[in-house]
Amino acid sequence: MVLIEARDLEKTYWDDGVVTPALRGVSFDIKKGEFVAIMGPSGSGKSTLLHLLGFLDRPTSGLYRFDGRAIDEHSDHDLAEVRNRKMGFVFQTFNLLPRATTLENVKLPLLYSGIPEKKWNHMAEEAIEAVGLTHRLHHESSQLSGGERQRVAIARALVLTPEIIFADEPTGNLDSKSGQAVMSILEKLNRTRGHTIVLITHETYTAEQAERILHLMDGELVKDEKVKARRTSDHFIK
Repeated sequence: MVLIEARDLEKTYWDDGVVTPALRGVSFDIKKGEFVAIMGPSGSGKSTLLHLLGFLDRPTSGLYRFDGRAIDEHSDHDLAEVRNRKMGFVFQTFNLLPRATTLENVKLPLLYSGIPEKKWNHMAEEAIEAVGLTHRLHHESSQLSGGERQRVAIARALVLTPEIIFADEPTGNLDSKSGQAVMSILEKLNRTRGHTIVLITHETYTAEQAERILHLMDGELVKDEKVKARRTSDHFIK
């Protein structure tokens, strides 16, 4: 089943009369349960595309449907609700509260969910267990390593069991060992729990751990390829 449908997406920015086209007629589909990498150099349009797919911005023109509904059918309030309930985000800079514990950081999305507070701890603990950080439950973010902080960010993205996880350069601030541990978790979530993963990266090695790579260049989709020899990790976090 198709989760994301993009047709002729265009995004243009205007600044003091200067017109900058960021996306030029990008079209593709992503099915539920796919693990897709979006790859390209700086300035290729990766971040702009992520913002559109994650309902953080609207296209200048073109069609974008998520889970069967076009972005134009949603008000800004609707978009915020869909983003909170059906989308999880993992960023390069973690975006954690430094003085909050792992448990407190993971519970943050639940504040706006409408779910009874008595269920929050259980839901957060399940997400933390999924990334192998139960032993860091009550540690503040400032006490964790970079790799552990990124795993907390993944748990936070998971806590509402979203349809899709958008990971924006999730290994960019990590050493190779910590980065591989993070990729292992994303692979496992995709393979065993069926989460759709969209990974933004400029690294070939990281992109090849997905099933499919969309290559962007100068705002255009120049290649859409299946990964023939997919790189997978043998070091999944239990």
